[in-house]
Amino acid sequence: MGSLIEELRRREAAARAEADGLRARIEELSGDLARAEERVSRLAITREEVMRVLEEPPAEDAARQDGGPGGKPGPASPIGAVTVPPWREGAEASVLPQAYQDLVEVAADAGRPLRAGEFAAATGQSTAKAKVEGLRSKLKLLAARGWLAGVPGGLFTLPDHAGETPKPRQ
Repeated sequence: MGSLIEELRRREAAARAEADGLRARIEELSGDLARAEERVSRLAITREEVMRVLEEPPAEDAARQDGGPGGKPGPASPIGAVTVPPWREGAEASVLPQAYQDLVEVAADAGRPLRAGEFAAATGQSTAKAKVEGLRSKLKLLAARGWLAGVPGGLFTLPDHAGETPKPRQ
């Protein structure tokens, strides 16, 4: 009978060790679950808040975009996509996002039409083909909005707005 009792004690100890291991795993998984639930909660709150802000722009933002104090257009909302407003008489490049301001400034400094690769080099960006193509899309947007003019051959320069050109930073 002694060997039977020893065998039961050995099995009991093994089962106890397995139970302890499972409790430790449950504790670890409970911690992981709590962290994941916290992250889900923060992301849901963030998404709801962003949706609320995007759906209801504050009145002062709308006033700045339409022409705030002094009749000067204000900066676009920092929320959402980067916007390039259409050029209009008296507009300064300072209403553009910084990356676009830099491109207008390079065009003004050059005094001649430039290729997208030349804009990339002048702004200190990579001249790798993929990067230049991304920059070309910015140049095309600036041209479509009247800040630059496209010249045949894939060149861009400042447009002639009846003698008025977009003013770089002043």
